[in-house]
Amino acid sequence: MTDDSRPAIEQLLARLCGGVITGKDYVGYFLNEHGEELVFAQRRGEKTARFWHSDAGWQMVRVGDHSVRVGSVMDGVITVGDLVIDRNEATWLSSCLAASRHLRQKRS
Repeated sequence: MTDDSRPAIEQLLARLCGGVITGKDYVGYFLNEHGEELVFAQRRGEKTARFWHSDAGWQMVRVGDHSVRVGSVMDGVITVGDLVIDRNEATWLSSCLAASRHLRQKRS
């Protein structure tokens, strides 16, 4: 039995991050050990996904398969665009990107 009065997860995540997320998106949510929240959304046919991080003021960052960057062995800093993320966040984001890769591929 389902409760249709509850908002869909997409609506909750859109409200949380202030972005446009619909039932047509593959979505992901992550809460880190500091209470910071991360949201991921990939729409079929779009070349990049959308990524939001509460610690970055919910500014949207476009991400793709090669967006997660690891600095030198010495510094080990992990970035997505101009945003520094930790290893757990990078692992989660990489998993979201891998799980939604088929949605970014062109259909023949």
